[in-house]
Amino acid sequence: MHPVDPAIRLREHPVTMRPPTLRIAFALAAAACTWPVLAATLVHAEVLGPGGQPVEDAAVYLLPVSERKAAGHPPVPASVEQHDREFVPYLTVVQTGAAVRFPNQDPIQHHIYSFSQPKKFEIKLYAGQGPEPMIFDKPGVVTMGCNVHDWMLGYVFVVDTPWFGKTDARGQVQIDAEEVGEYEARVWHPRQRAQAPLQHIKVGGPQQEPLHFVLDVVARKPRYKPPADPLHYTK
Repeated sequence: MHPVDPAIRLREHPVTMRPPTLRIAFALAAAACTWPVLAATLVHAEVLGPGGQPVEDAAVYLLPVSERKAAGHPPVPASVEQHDREFVPYLTVVQTGAAVRFPNQDPIQHHIYSFSQPKKFEIKLYAGQGPEPMIFDKPGVVTMGCNVHDWMLGYVFVVDTPWFGKTDARGQVQIDAEEVGEYEARVWHPRQRAQAPLQHIKVGGPQQEPLHFVLDVVARKPRYKPPADPLHYTK
């Protein structure tokens, strides 16, 4: 075989080359087609006190205005630990129907309970992982305590939607509603003085307007916790 002249090969099979600027433009256009889909349903929320201070541990949740159910969004399991003779986290937000575990991370036993209407329960003296997870099948506030350590206080807030979040130390949270539409945005806190007005938002479009709530919350007062017995307790 005789080698083929590259010039002849190019004439027979021309290669179309796009200018670099055109290739970049095509790449940017492709990225622009996908970005609004991600940004359109992402809702940013901020919860502040009357004096402008951030409110931590506020549950922000979105309820569809229509009767659309959260099909295809099964409840995510959650865990409320007992650590250093406290409930951790202080507030847990779950969707209706979620399974919640109560592992005891302390080297001592706890006896936790709730008298709240949405979920009355009692887990008698236990250590380690505890019993099987419990299903929280009714929306509402579940206040928890411990029969052994009466300063322990925690909350499970059950909501009828998969679109929720909890504010951080900056009073901020973001929620991916995943579906374009109209929603009622609500906020709740265990120590709120009054219910904040709900807000109507339309999720969708290239840029979602952030939510701003003002919520008057009572400061968390420290409850007396006796020193742990070093002979029976190590963190």
